[in-house]
Amino acid sequence: MLSRNRYFMIGVLLVMFGLQFRAVQSFVLNEPATRTLMKLNKDASVASNGPDLAGFIQEVAVPRPTKKVEPPRWVGLALVAFGAVITLHAVAMPKRE
Repeated sequence: MLSRNRYFMIGVLLVMFGLQFRAVQSFVLNEPATRTLMKLNKDASVASNGPDLAGFIQEVAVPRPTKKVEPPRWVGLALVAFGAVITLHAVAMPKRE
């Protein structure tokens, strides 16, 4: 069972994540994250810089695959609103004795 403190912490974290999503327009994933996303989706079009060169000689001139993620604007607002509701719920909960 979640206590009052844990509800409050979850609510505050959701509000902060929501503010973070509202503050940025896009994220650029690094190479390992992009390769993991490619494996999960089983889709070669996830990498925006070119084909997968696994097994070939990695040179400096070869572009590394990265993915640009643009989250929708409503995600940040939803996280802030949901986090605020959970935080207010934690404040309204009775203290444990």
